[in-house]
Amino acid sequence: MTKRSLRWRMIAALLFSLTLALTPSLAEARAGTSFGGGFSGMGSRGSRSFENNGAAPLSRSYQTPSAPSYGSGYGAYGGGGFFSRHPFLTGLFGGFIGSMLFGGGFFGHMFGGLFTFLIIGLLIFFLIRLFSGAFAGGGSGFAPRSVGAAAAPAQRYRGRDISVSDADLSAFQSIHAAVQEAWGRSDLSQLRQLMTPEMVEYFSEELTRNSSQGVENRVSNVNLVKAELTESWEEGDLEYATAYMRWTALDYTARIGAAPGAPGAVVAGDARVPTESEEVWTFVRRRGGHWLLSAIQQV
Repeated sequence: MTKRSLRWRMIAALLFSLTLALTPSLAEARAGTSFGGGFSGMGSRGSRSFENNGAAPLSRSYQTPSAPSYGSGYGAYGGGGFFSRHPFLTGLFGGFIGSMLFGGGFFGHMFGGLFTFLIIGLLIFFLIRLFSGAFAGGGSGFAPRSVGAAAAPAQRYRGRDISVSDADLSAFQSIHAAVQEAWGRSDLSQLRQLMTPEMVEYFSEELTRNSSQGVENRVSNVNLVKAELTESWEEGDLEYATAYMRWTALDYTARIGAAPGAPGAVVAGDARVPTESEEVWTFVRRRGGHWLLSAIQQV
């Protein structure tokens, strides 16, 4: 095996390992859920979309994880990541990687394979230090720009906590019942009046998927066992509220047009035995307006 082919094998192995380490994992969807095609969480919760609220994370959302941060720690390091704050090291790493990839130049010919392995080791070392947060200051590593000053942790903006009334909780229960009823009838026009456009799109996709497969999800005999407010907050003129919902219902999938009880009509679930479900629903409204469903998370 030549030195050049060995070098390429080492580079390929390094890139593959980094890809596996940095690729974000998707939340595992719970099978059998009525809504969203099996997604464990869908919709948006404003600035709290990706907070851990005890439910499954939002695996499908228009919201991006890079919500703006506020507070005393914002911009403490002058903005940007480590490499944007250290252009010399950026250029140095770029030169090393370029010399390894193309095999020519000063480093490729004079120092040979030993130096290449050394550079790969240094690159792995710096990447590990970078992603473990060692460059953020502390006992070792590179000191932040504010040397000698206590670097306050960045505070992510998450809105301002507010209180909602019992009337609002009753509204959430009514929306829950109305959504279940409209879904059981595949009534998309009614769903549009109960939820945000983002949620309407997810429900519409699921209805279309079911129709293309010749089936429909039927939900009836809904009995809300528990509804409990878990958090509420405001962001500008928007108000959000999240509630834990536990209920029982007849929830099954049947062939479109099949009569209840007909042989082979039910393809999934049980048309006679109620099942219990637990989900966290988030609602949003303009101040003074009507609440709309904006997110559903499995529990």
